[in-house]
Amino acid sequence: MKENNKRMPQFPEPFWRGTADLPSFPKLSEDLETEVAIVGGGITGITAAYLLAKEGVKVVLLEAGVILNGTTGHTTAKATAQHSIIYDELINHFGEEKAKLYYQANHNALQYMKDLIKNNNIDCDYSEEDAYIYTNSGSKLQQLMDEFKAYEKLGIAGEYVSKIPIPVEAKAAIIMKDQMQFHPLRYLKHLVEEITRLGGQIYEHTTAVDMEEGNRPVITTRDDHRVACQQMIIASHTPFYDLKGFYFSRMYWSRSYAMAIQTEKEFPGGMFINAETPSRSMRSAHYNGEKVIIFGGDSHDTGKKENTHSYYEAIVDFAEKNFGVKSIPYRWSAQDPITLDKVPFVGKYSSSTDNIFVATGYRKWGMTNGTNAAMMLADRIVGRDNPYAEMFEPQRFHADPDVLQFISFNAGVAKDLIKGKLDRPTADPDSLGKDEGAAVTVDGKRAGAYRDKDGVLHLVDTTCTHMGCELNWNTDERSWDCPCHGSRFSYKGDVMEGPAELPLKKLSEE
Repeated sequence: MKENNKRMPQFPEPFWRGTADLPSFPKLSEDLETEVAIVGGGITGITAAYLLAKEGVKVVLLEAGVILNGTTGHTTAKATAQHSIIYDELINHFGEEKAKLYYQANHNALQYMKDLIKNNNIDCDYSEEDAYIYTNSGSKLQQLMDEFKAYEKLGIAGEYVSKIPIPVEAKAAIIMKDQMQFHPLRYLKHLVEEITRLGGQIYEHTTAVDMEEGNRPVITTRDDHRVACQQMIIASHTPFYDLKGFYFSRMYWSRSYAMAIQTEKEFPGGMFINAETPSRSMRSAHYNGEKVIIFGGDSHDTGKKENTHSYYEAIVDFAEKNFGVKSIPYRWSAQDPITLDKVPFVGKYSSSTDNIFVATGYRKWGMTNGTNAAMMLADRIVGRDNPYAEMFEPQRFHADPDVLQFISFNAGVAKDLIKGKLDRPTADPDSLGKDEGAAVTVDGKRAGAYRDKDGVLHLVDTTCTHMGCELNWNTDERSWDCPCHGSRFSYKGDVMEGPAELPLKKLSEE
């Protein structure tokens, strides 16, 4: 392990961001009017802007940071309708008809991406691959068999096998045929270029903080610029405006980890994920003329773990044991909102808003779910019927299991809120060395402290600006994370992940 740690990059950086040359865009500096305003520059926002621009719709896209630097830039980029073990559960919860709609929606999104790449010769490391869910646990065999039976009921092209073509122990696996892997940012770069060519406008470093409903919705940015539109799409990972939807109370946030590793053993192809916990995901990519394996794995609720570096160490151990590790050029983490029934929210933001739409809750399968969301919302905006609208409707409600999960989740949030308020850290800022952070006590009150590599101390109020929960220090990401609703802040207090909109209050020692 010590040898592997020496090879591990000190700071997280996603493979996709490090291997793509993306255009940059200006910050919004004036008020605008447009037909459709889109908030969020990930796969959903960019795909929707592309589809609408092709229809001749005037589009403005606003991104709080830089495009493709959120979850889309931190994915493992397995474009597949095989979303781990899900279809047997969907059948039991929604029935066969709706479970089939979920599959068809994601299958169609996958086919759309394939066709777009082939028809436009997009250079994005594209390859068609079979996707595997495997297990080496006897207790998971029945669950895997039930999932394969669900494939048969829904007409999904699949296969149940007793061996997998990689050197990982497995008792059985199910295969979904002809799925896809690619470089998501190189793919989306093509869409971005087409958006601008067709007259669409993109603004980076432009944070939407408020909106007004009505016949002509208006977005207000942090710099008090206003964007008026006829219709709006909120595709900002977590909805930036949530006074009516209460999405923060109907989803939970999960962090997971990934690494690009050059291995001793050759990877034969295919995309893999295991059925048990901790999760282990694998696929290949190309880096400097050689093949690397993208390993993903582990997950935990945001803000609930301090030593997140241990998850990277566990992935390295797995890679070393099964493939041998030569080098580790990249490591990164991602955060995903998950709905209580595991189906994304795509559709009207609320029952009273016919011209404001939302897309969120992709459960770590954003490549097809995000593309499907963009296709659905583009259809809705131009007045086309979409057969999947009811399946993904955000205002859906099912008594089982939603009510119990809703109560359980929000009881846990209340517990975290109270626990944080009672916390009295014993550390003080003077005890921190360089590149160390912790919750501390300053003037008798809880605060957050980080001493950077130059010895400069950064002090912030650790009260989340979303709903007042107390934040926890994330040692590896050097961030303050909220255990209640997943907001994340830099050590300087800037918002890294919503639903929080406002930065943390900065403190100074007296």
